[in-house]
Formats: sequence, C-alpha cells, structure tokens
Amino acid sequence: MRKIIYLFMLLLFCDVASAQNEGLEKSIYNVQAGFFGLWINHESRLSNQLVLRSEIGFDGGVRGGDFVGKTIYALTPKLGLEPRWYYNIVKREATGKIIKNNSANFLTLGINYYPDWFVISNRDNVNVSNQMTLIPKWGIRRSISESNFNYELGIGLGKRYYFEAQEWETAADLHLRIGYTF
Repeated sequence: MRKIIYLFMLLLFCDVASAQNEGLEKSIYNVQAGFFGLWINHESRLSNQLVLRSEIGFDGGVRGGDFVGKTIYALTPKLGLEPRWYYNIVKREATGKIIKNNSANFLTLGINYYPDWFVISNRDNVNVSNQMTLIPKWGIRRSISESNFNYELGIGLGKRYYFEAQEWETAADLHLRIGYTF
C-alpha cells in the first residue's frame, strides 16, 4: 500500500511540475495590422513548442508610377494555415523572460490561399488570380511589455502557384505586424 501511495505522490508531483512548464499558450486569438493588410488569427497549441495557426484577413499591395499612370492599391482576401515551431520558448521561460502570448522566435511553413472573390481597390476592374503560396519563414514575436499588445516580424522565400496558368514562381514574404491578443 505504501508503494502505491509513493507512486501516486510521485505521479502527482510530476504532473504539477509539468504544469508549471507549459511553454506556449493553449489557445490565443489575435488581431494584427501591418503596412499592407489586416488579419485575424488563432494559434492552437499542439505541444510545448508547436502551434497550428489559422488566419483570415486582407493582404495588400501597391503598384504605380509612370507606366501605370496612377498609383493603384488593392486589398485581397487571404486564408492561411501554418504550423509554427517556437524553438526558443522553453529557453526564454527558463531564463525568466516574457513568454506571454507566445513571445519567442519561430520557424514556420506558411500555406496561404488568395481566392479571386473580390478586391478592394482605388481603381475599377482590378482582380487577383487564384493562387497559393508555400513559404518557409523565420520570425520573431514579442509582447510589448507584459500587455496584450505584440509585434511580429517574419521573413521567408518560397513558391507561389497560379491555378489558372498552372505555373510556379518564386515568392518572398516579409511582414511586420502589430497586434492585440484576446
């Protein structure tokens, strides 16, 4: 009987010890804005260092100059899904740094779909081809102080696929966003 009690206490201690070292948040919702867009996303924890991020929003772009005759800006819908590995969250937690709202460096594979549903633009008859991007990225995410406000920076190089033309091209992703976590 004593062995069972010791075993039970050991298992309880291990459970409490692991509960104190959770790493990533279990589930967080964010609203983020950047130079060229607005997004709402959700990160769902899969393990201590891995989340699945789903995102919906608007990506924007600017084109203009003498060739076009007028500066054109446009916002198009974006649907995204990406597994994120926050590779230094445990180290940040161990050294007492802020890890609130998944504040850590990450590696990810961004899978984004840009449907040809509609485009918000300052010019008529602007459209975007149905396309998908696969871009591996490195990024950094930090909480501003210990508030729910955060910033995020990411950079990557990958591929873009145009469905109508059935062709691939090289694509880059550079984002700088500021947001709020609920």
